[in-house]
Amino acid sequence: MSADYEHLQRAAKDHLWMHFTRHDSYRDADVPIMVRGEGAYLYDAHGKRYLDGLAGLFVSQLGHGREDLAEAAAAQAKELAFMPLWSYAHPSAIELADKIAAYAPGDLNRVFFTSGGGEAVETAWKLAKNYFKLTGRPMKHKVISRAIAYHGTTQGALSITGLPLLKQQFEPLVPSTFRVPNTNIYRAPQHGDDPEAFGRWAADQIAVAIENEGPDTVAAVFLEPVQNAGGCFPPPPGYFQRVREICDEYDVLLVSDEVICAFGRLGHMFGAERYGYQPDIITCAKGITSGYAPLGAMIASERLMEPFLADGEMFAHGYTFGGHPVSTAVALANLRAFEEEKVLENVRSNEATFRSTLERLKDLPIVGDVRGDGYFYGIELVKDKATKETFDDDESERLLRGFLSGALFEAGLYCRADDRGDPVVQLSPPLICGQEEIDFIAATLREVLTEAGKRADLMPHSSGEEPAPGARAAWGAEKN
Repeated sequence: MSADYEHLQRAAKDHLWMHFTRHDSYRDADVPIMVRGEGAYLYDAHGKRYLDGLAGLFVSQLGHGREDLAEAAAAQAKELAFMPLWSYAHPSAIELADKIAAYAPGDLNRVFFTSGGGEAVETAWKLAKNYFKLTGRPMKHKVISRAIAYHGTTQGALSITGLPLLKQQFEPLVPSTFRVPNTNIYRAPQHGDDPEAFGRWAADQIAVAIENEGPDTVAAVFLEPVQNAGGCFPPPPGYFQRVREICDEYDVLLVSDEVICAFGRLGHMFGAERYGYQPDIITCAKGITSGYAPLGAMIASERLMEPFLADGEMFAHGYTFGGHPVSTAVALANLRAFEEEKVLENVRSNEATFRSTLERLKDLPIVGDVRGDGYFYGIELVKDKATKETFDDDESERLLRGFLSGALFEAGLYCRADDRGDPVVQLSPPLICGQEEIDFIAATLREVLTEAGKRADLMPHSSGEEPAPGARAAWGAEKN
């Protein structure tokens, strides 16, 4: 090993506090150090190549090593490196807001920039509460979201998140958030054989929750177009149309949390466009710059801006780096590349093949379900395919962290093995990928999941007298 590599390892272990990381994992092992990216691939400090099957973290839409985006950042930094949007503006933020408003559906016409996705979610909740106070409905402050859904790590966004194990160590959180069932039809407690009926049932649970809490107290419903946590739950037919009806009936804002789904992940600029519904607010981040600079945004309906245009009013909220000149300049270059290189068209032309290629993995005993849309898929792993029996916590630990994560990485595929809900492998490759990358993903998964299945066969099966633990967890009515 070189002295430089040894220094990096020592410094990483002594000083770098990594995010969502079990640091004991590296007590006797090296920290993986990625040093370079090119196209859809990453390279570690030893020169080994990996297909970036997660687009970094659902971020790198255009892939790595783009000189045009790097040059856009450098040019902007030379001209104007920083200027806050606190009562002032700068050209790249203005131009980007104009461009995003043109993409956004319906009357979503006002763009509030943040540093990232959690801040965008935080901003949306604050706006909802502030809006209803200014319009004479001060008690409307509660939020409804879905079980197992992830919406961010700030105190407000974490409160909206539906993952109890991520929240308990940070209690007490912001009160007045409530959970409803998600759209995991694979484990649907009702109407599992009728997607449309299931979608209506799941949407109607939002109306039940609003009634239970009192319509005069509920401000917003936060939903992802395709829910990420739990392993890519697309909406059943008619689901969002029914949700829109419910929100209109009870005067509740529909927030489409598209931090992952916006900017091409589903083959459209916004997931709301893909599934044909009109939100009141969109939250977004990640793919807006393809990861070349940090940026997020809340896109709001014109009517939500109107109370703040009155004399003396303001939305008393903001972030130092929200709408940073370098980030907004990079985002403009990123979106230009989307248009010039027909990135959305690439996703739409390849998604059917991507789906069918992954679905062939269902012949493996360990693969229970393959679900998703666009370039965004989850593969659910099961202990018993016939009964859909899932793995308990200890088994998931041994399977996912004890074998699967490391084996996939060793095989040259960077993706995510996750058990927030039932165990899944998540895939979200750069949007520039084509059949060559799709075939590599599938071949690597087949090899590694075949071995994982052999290991799973050594785990004891339940008697079948109770529902699988993951099925129970996915529909929990957790609240805080």
